[in-house]
Amino acid sequence: MTDPSPDLADLAALAAALRALPPSLGPVRLVAVDGHAGSGKTTFAGRLAAALGGAPVLHLDDLATHREPFGWVERLRAQVLAPLARGERARYEVYDWVAGAFGARAELPPAPVVLLEGVGAGRRAVRPVLAALLWMELDPAAARARGEERDGPELADFWAGWARAEQAHFAADPSRPYAGARVDGITGRIAGSTLSEPFQVVLTCDVARI
Repeated sequence: MTDPSPDLADLAALAAALRALPPSLGPVRLVAVDGHAGSGKTTFAGRLAAALGGAPVLHLDDLATHREPFGWVERLRAQVLAPLARGERARYEVYDWVAGAFGARAELPPAPVVLLEGVGAGRRAVRPVLAALLWMELDPAAARARGEERDGPELADFWAGWARAEQAHFAADPSRPYAGARVDGITGRIAGSTLSEPFQVVLTCDVARI
């Protein structure tokens, strides 16, 4: 399948709209990209970051662990949110999914826009400091099938456990109802609030192969 480039004009418009938002965390506009695992969050966040002129991206996989896939809130607050709120550079430990332990450290500058990408990025504990929440619209079964195809059969057990944890998380703490916009996980179209219909498409960005 051909993977066409996203419409740069539309990406630029979205980036401009995000830059125009008031800061939500010190000098930072923190923008969350949330959705089911395999829905296309990482690739879309990368494209959006490029349209923002190289905006920093924090991947929540760096803070989650095998034992606590959603137990990263305090690490996020202490190591990332608190320093950014002071206008300081954040320094955080990165979890090594092979070694099963935290190892290397990474830094995140207090840029005008910072992207927070990962399952649960728009959770209740984080929403008060978000300038915007984007939701990747792809149903859990389709997202899981995409992820399993990407990762191969050797990670089938991991995906089974992850699916249960993700389902429990979103049942208790859903993000989608609070999203200001949703991104179609197949076509890449971006529409308005998840709480209203009809949706007005403002962006087309192919993510069919994410």
